[in-house]
Parts: sequence; C-alpha cells; structure tokens
Amino acid sequence: MDAAVDVLLERWRGFIDDALARHLDTVGDRDGVRPPARLLDAMAHSLLAPGKRVRPLVVLAAATAVLKDETRALERAMPAALAIELVHTYSLIHDDLPALDDDELRRGRPTLHVAFDEATAILAGDALLTDAFAVLAAAGASAVHELAQAAGSAGMVGGQLDDVAAEGTTPSIEALARIHAKKTGRLFEAGAVLGGLCAGGNGDELVRLRALGRHLGLAFQIADDLLDVTAGAAADKGTGRDARHDKATWVKLLGDEAARARAHAEADAAVALARGFDAAALAALCRRSVARTR
Repeated sequence: MDAAVDVLLERWRGFIDDALARHLDTVGDRDGVRPPARLLDAMAHSLLAPGKRVRPLVVLAAATAVLKDETRALERAMPAALAIELVHTYSLIHDDLPALDDDELRRGRPTLHVAFDEATAILAGDALLTDAFAVLAAAGASAVHELAQAAGSAGMVGGQLDDVAAEGTTPSIEALARIHAKKTGRLFEAGAVLGGLCAGGNGDELVRLRALGRHLGLAFQIADDLLDVTAGAAADKGTGRDARHDKATWVKLLGDEAARARAHAEADAAVALARGFDAAALAALCRRSVARTR
C-alpha cells in the first residue's frame, strides 16, 4: 500500500508541477498582455524550483478523500492546489528578504533577492500572491475567502509578525502554538478545507478536514524546527538558522526529544482524522510530515 501511495503522490506532484509551468506560460489579462520577461523569470526561479509541494498535495488528497473519484476530484481541486502553492512561494520569497530572515539559499539555490535583486523579489512575491486569487476564482467565493483568511493579517502574515516579535524571547508552549497555528498551520488548514470545498464536502467533512489541517500544520512546523538543528550540525555551523536568529522554537522550549514526541502526537491526530475518510494518500501526507529529512 505504501508503494502504491508513493506512486500516486509522485504522479500528483507531476500534475502540480505541470500546472505551475502552464500558469507561467499563460498568465496575463484577457487582452493577452503578458508580464514583463524579467518578472516572469523571477517568478519561475522560485515557483519552479524543486519542492515537496506538500500544501497543494494536501488540497488534492482532501478532495479525493471526499469525492472518491480521482479524476473528478483532481479536476475540481487543481485551481486551489495551484493557488495555495503560489501563495506559499510568495511567502518564502518575502521571508528570505534581508529585512526578515536574510537567507541566501532556498531549496539549494540562491534566494530570489540574491539571484535578481530585492525590488524584483518583492514584486515577484506580490505578483504570485495576487495571481493566486485570479486562479482560485474558478473555485468560487467560499474558496477565495478561505485562502484570503488563511494567508492574510489574521493568518500567515500575522503569524509571521508574531514570529519576528518573539525572537529573543521564550514564550509559553501555548503562545508558541498560537504563533505557529497562524504562521504555518493556517495554510495547511486552508489546504485541507479547500480540497473539501472543491469536492463538495458537507459541513461535518469540512470541520474534520480543518482539524486535520491544524494538526498537520503544527506537526510540520515542529519537524521544521528539528530539521533546522540537524541542518546546522550537518553544515558544521554548530547551530541552525533558528538559533542564530534566536527564534522561538519547539526545540528551544522543549528540547529535541519532547519536541519530536509532540510532533508525532500532532501527526497521529491528523492521521486518525484521515483514516475517518478512508483516505490513504491523506494519511500518508500526515505521517510523512514528521518523517522528513529536508
């Protein structure tokens, strides 16, 4: 079963990559006005970089969990999957800027402001964010509202600001969970709900998918905190980026062992909800959120 799920998810990842490339090939207004070539090149640098595509995969897996017809589910949910990856990529571009994390590498490649320049990076991020909602409009007003709430001031952006404000501090576990529920979890939550919405899910199904996304997002963030420590050690830097910026992290608060246990508990809760849908792909994504090596 795991091998079959691996093949399925890899096939879906290919569909997502193809959709992202098509978006850049066709983006423009109804009069056929294309974006400037330099802007498209900058967008492609980040959007088409090799990635796990976890968030759009969650959208597709949630849609198939509800609809049980893969072809129809993927057709209905692909605009939402594409939109959420556009939003995620914009957030990475802006996070990497000197004013925030000041990172020079992303996915093994120069970050966008290094490869191009800061102004182009800001504008490419703005373009990806705005284009996301043009793409998502095909899925209807409820989907647009869901992603806007997740990505906006009370969601991911607000969580990013809280994360910056928490640097150099040691918040309570409850406070850190609230920060990460917005910064990371809210987009996972939206991904699960968007998949359900696109598949015509009912109220109870959407409630369960929202809870699944919330647990999955927190598991993913804690795993990221743990991976940052590993990456720092592997690079012989002694500490990872989080420690160098004195970020508030689960490792800082709990230590490696307890943080790993909390990540597994969150992932287990998400898997249990996925099993309620009899959805192997969705359950696999939840399990793998804490089994990552990058």
